Amino acid sequence: MSRTFILFIFVCLVNVSMAQHVDITVAQDGSGDCKTITEAIEQLPDTTYGRVVIFIKNGIYHEKFRIEYDNLSLIGENRDSTIIKYSLLRTDWMKNKDAIGEAVVNIHADDVILKNLTIANSQPEIGPHAFAVYGRGTRTIIDNCTITSKGADTVSLWDSENGMYYHTNCHFEGAVDFVCPRGWCFISNSSFYEVKQTAAIWHAGSIDKNQKFVIKNSFFDGIEGFHLGRHHYEARFYLINCIYSKHMADKPIYRVTYPDKPEKNQPYIWGERKYFSNSKKEGQAFNWLTDNIQNADTISAKWTFDGRWDPENAIPPKCLKIDESRDEFVLTFAEEMTIRGDLQIKATDGTVYSLKNKKDAKTIIFSKNGQALKSKSFAVASGELLASQASLTERKMNQIQIDK
Repeated sequence: MSRTFILFIFVCLVNVSMAQHVDITVAQDGSGDCKTITEAIEQLPDTTYGRVVIFIKNGIYHEKFRIEYDNLSLIGENRDSTIIKYSLLRTDWMKNKDAIGEAVVNIHADDVILKNLTIANSQPEIGPHAFAVYGRGTRTIIDNCTITSKGADTVSLWDSENGMYYHTNCHFEGAVDFVCPRGWCFISNSSFYEVKQTAAIWHAGSIDKNQKFVIKNSFFDGIEGFHLGRHHYEARFYLINCIYSKHMADKPIYRVTYPDKPEKNQPYIWGERKYFSNSKKEGQAFNWLTDNIQNADTISAKWTFDGRWDPENAIPPKCLKIDESRDEFVLTFAEEMTIRGDLQIKATDGTVYSLKNKKDAKTIIFSKNGQALKSKSFAVASGELLASQASLTERKMNQIQIDK
């Protein structure tokens, strides 16, 4: 193992302190609300209004589960010690399908966050499909996680039309195409380890010409002669400020074709789109890693997702308008909101207004309690009000100002 790889692992395994709201605590010793993650998910209501946080205490959880609730966060106590482990070949699941799915963690919802976890498909064979994380939702965040398998397609997030995925401070490990997003994907400050002499990364971006796979500030290693990447469908790769170990083969990212069965070949209208900037190669340098884009440092997550999602955004949501009647007033926000605790807001004149109900995900109703509404600027006096959409940091509102 190279010194560079050790450095990346050290950076990736830094644990994030748990200093945020928790709705359900999972603890194997019975000190929490549930003993298993499956039990915690089963406790969720049929419809969740706003973000729900499940905190998972240290332990090895031998289970697989399915997420069907939008705006759900699964946060481990410690990345090294909060381990979700299950042994499953995809072929075995295909022979005897269950409702949970073919991976250890099966995501069928939007705005899901996985943080401070190790997720491992522990089946022992090198090569066959063995998913650790599989998903069909969009706006999935994986933060400060180790995700491993000895099989193919370790992380398979496959919403071909709308899928947007953000991963940071992670370690990924597996065999064929072990990080293989469809749609849009941005990965930073992470490490990749290939256990087989084949491709580490894969992309499918055939639905929209703008779909792309961006990897920044990351490190690639594996067994001697591993390949960097490949694709079957239209694809668009950006690798910026990445380091490649001496074990990587001199083989550019390539398109898979079937000369003997041309009917299996996917359309290839948009051509070669593989971009590199500031590559560092241990040992022999490869010409195909030469810079071929300019201003690569300006490429961001927001740019990757074409401005439709910015998971690094920390700006509070906007309040678009206020509608007033005799007994109540209604605040309408630009995006879906989460309410926690006893929400009260205080106007600039000192008058406090209490939550009446939540009309829908973007509309909140407050009681006037017979008091005239003299201000359209408020501070959150108690409880919490925040955006529900997945982001690296919770976007809480301390002040509410009607957007003009």
